[in-house]
Amino acid sequence: MKRKGNRACLAVSVIALLLGIGAIVPGTAVAQSQTSDQWRWTAVIYGYFPAIGGTVTFPTGTTANISVDAHGVISNLKFAAMGILEAQKGPWDLFTDVIYADIGGSKSQTRSLSIGGIGLPVGITADANLDVKTTLWTLAGGYHLVTTPDVTFALFAGARNIDLKQDLGWNFSADVGPFVGPGRQGSSEVKVNHWDGIVGAKGNWSFGQRHEWFVPYYVDIGTGQDLLTFQTYGGLGYKFNWGELVGVWRYIDYHFSSRSGATMTMNGPAIGVAFHW
Repeated sequence: MKRKGNRACLAVSVIALLLGIGAIVPGTAVAQSQTSDQWRWTAVIYGYFPAIGGTVTFPTGTTANISVDAHGVISNLKFAAMGILEAQKGPWDLFTDVIYADIGGSKSQTRSLSIGGIGLPVGITADANLDVKTTLWTLAGGYHLVTTPDVTFALFAGARNIDLKQDLGWNFSADVGPFVGPGRQGSSEVKVNHWDGIVGAKGNWSFGQRHEWFVPYYVDIGTGQDLLTFQTYGGLGYKFNWGELVGVWRYIDYHFSSRSGATMTMNGPAIGVAFHW
């Protein structure tokens, strides 16, 4: 309960910080007068190349579960893509963000597995392969407190869905616990489809002679069917006549429940192009 309470306090603190920033950012009146009353659309197409970490417990149909340290097994990105669509009218905006990632890898003679919460005995290793398919869908609406040539800043609220499938295959080097004889080799999977409410802030800071360079930033935090979810990114972009080229570093964190103790992190670079109309 203490661990869950600490995370709840963290979520409340971040929300208060975001609201506080919105209250003290200067230039709000000027920003609102510069926003357009016409609909303005933005589409961003990204490639996302994260490493994945965390732990998950797999039901195996035996008398014990297998827990796996994903960071110790996964090494290969198979495919990932990200797309954002945003519509803004005046200071209000709506946006949706979809990420799909298929990440997997295998390890020989690894000790990144545990059985029933207990690590493998000395001298026993496993050949393991882990595949993780993840779809994250964010839908939110926000209000721009600042929109100037130099700075944009918006607060938003919405929801995020995670659709996750994790497949684990293993082959222990010797009998261990209930995994004996033919049972030393097997496979199992875990599926998650959860919704969480989120709040956050986003915007950018522009610089250069023509404000052609900019630093985008984004942060959100939420909870719901999951104990805690957190996401942030920041990077650098350049504006062309036809649109923008953007590169960011993106971090996503999930704590699924206090009972399971399962966690997942995605951490890595993304690069993409943005178009406005």
